[in-house]
Amino acid sequence: MDNTDFRKYAHKIVDWMADYLANIEDYPVKSQVAPKEIIEQLPASPPQNGEEMERILQDFQRIILPGMTHWQSPSFFAYFTANSSFPSILAEMLTATLAAQCMVWETSPAAAELEQLVMNWLREMLALPEDFTGVIQDTASSATLCAIISARERNSAFSINREGFSHNKYRVYCSEQTHSSIDKAVRIAGIGQNNLIKIATDEKLALRPDELKQAITADIASGKKPLCVVATLGTTGTTAVDPLPEIAAICREFNIWLHIDAAFAGTALILPEFRWMSSGLSQADSFVFNPHKWMFTNFDCSAYFVKDEDLLIRTFTILPEYLKTQTHGQVNDYRDWGIALGRRFRALKVWFVIREFGVEGMQKKVRQHIALVQNLTAEIEKHADFELMAPTVFNALFFRFHPASCDPADLNKLNENLLQELNASGSIYLTHTKIAGEYIIRMVIGQTSVTDEHVQRAWRLIQKTAAELTAH
Repeated sequence: MDNTDFRKYAHKIVDWMADYLANIEDYPVKSQVAPKEIIEQLPASPPQNGEEMERILQDFQRIILPGMTHWQSPSFFAYFTANSSFPSILAEMLTATLAAQCMVWETSPAAAELEQLVMNWLREMLALPEDFTGVIQDTASSATLCAIISARERNSAFSINREGFSHNKYRVYCSEQTHSSIDKAVRIAGIGQNNLIKIATDEKLALRPDELKQAITADIASGKKPLCVVATLGTTGTTAVDPLPEIAAICREFNIWLHIDAAFAGTALILPEFRWMSSGLSQADSFVFNPHKWMFTNFDCSAYFVKDEDLLIRTFTILPEYLKTQTHGQVNDYRDWGIALGRRFRALKVWFVIREFGVEGMQKKVRQHIALVQNLTAEIEKHADFELMAPTVFNALFFRFHPASCDPADLNKLNENLLQELNASGSIYLTHTKIAGEYIIRMVIGQTSVTDEHVQRAWRLIQKTAAELTAH
């Protein structure tokens, strides 16, 4: 392919992109293909000779597209959103064209300095402590791993990086509702799954500080070394908010690293009315939230903030000869701020999104999503056959179908069947969670272009499908 062909197909693909986004509601939200249906349509071996781009694009539409779940559909209510936006897509196109590997300042000075700028912007937008310094990671999973490894090295005076473990007495604490990435992080960091202590939660499913302090005290008495507490603002299952002031006081008392996981709900901090949940954040050692979840920025992009920038860099810096530069020590070489050496130019899309929306535009959109959820929450509360199963805090709600005629022992299966029927329809996509063994339907309303019309259409479908299930 030469530049002329590239121009031709680039225009064709951009036209397809615009048509796709304009007509995205015509696609089934959740892919309807069966396991192996895609791979069985593709050749087992690579082509020996190059193929025409026209044929490749035809196969993309014929084979690949049916196997895609359409995350940008306004009827996508599953998981947490990974919402995008037009400015973010345009920036990704430029990023792909530049194809820069932004590991150190010298490999692309603009990438490093723009990252420094947008992290300062995000800190200001979320009203985070001024002594926090930020870096873009790929996901919150990586950011949390960085936090736990940093805590490990601070506690061991960097001896584990040098010599490995001389003991395995460390403990990490989180609530029963904390994301599974914490489990993975303690495994990778060498702490061990058995040393991750899950703390009981209260009636709002938030971590109980009294239980945390009791666990820490018991561990110290038995010779263990409390290392890190992970508090969550917006748990994955039910968006519960852990009480930061009380947790921070305990961490300060015992000199324990406090990491805040706000991967999804952190975006709500751009709204002054939601900054109640960040009380105590000034006492934290690290904080993460994902612009790629609810801030209209293409996956992947995770904003990780730390109080001690030097400690982070000391934890991850390795400087072989081939990476030494004249500017080392004068600028931010972000390869030293995390696990990966290679780094994408993620700051560009954040910059585009913030500039195109503006802070007020973002606030308006986030408030709209929260209002949609509050309105639907009120409707569910009034319905005799549905019940809310957890508090509605942000833009997610948790409910189940509970007709009076149903035996309580059959409720889980009834709601599982309801969810499967709804997702099989292709009209909407929802997921579930379990609380105390009870099957609960999760509905997250945060896709960029979602409106009240989409929410009401989904609610009508939920009621209709539920009625049909019980009529059989």
